Amino acid sequence: MTLIKHNRKPAFPSIFDDFFMRDLFHDDFVTRAKGTSPAVNIVEHDDAFGLAFAAPGLKKEDFKIELENETLVVSAEVSTEEETKGKFARKEFNYGSFERRFKLPKSADMQEIGATYEDGILNISIPKREEAKVQAPRQISIA
Repeated sequence: MTLIKHNRKPAFPSIFDDFFMRDLFHDDFVTRAKGTSPAVNIVEHDDAFGLAFAAPGLKKEDFKIELENETLVVSAEVSTEEETKGKFARKEFNYGSFERRFKLPKSADMQEIGATYEDGILNISIPKREEAKVQAPRQISIA
């Protein structure tokens, strides 16, 4: 007899499982119900750092960006309105509140941080201090 490990997370969940085999205490359900933080990309350029948050469905006014000492705090407060019409067969939209903290490096210019929100992406630009920017190589003459 061969034993095969049961895969609790199939690659393609079936509609049958969605309607009849719900496991309310399964990790995926709990995670979805609690909400999650948006995905973030962090990039370093020669003269700045960039953070991009994927946060569709939010408004610019929902975000709060603060600097606490050398820690950048990005949060959003979103009030959820319960839908009273109809009965959901599946509900995956989740607009929850979140908070993310980022310890900034010493090379960051904390006075010049800027942010924009467009097409569901929150972009935060953190310039580097002048002395921390990558300098182009230069030739030094010998006297």
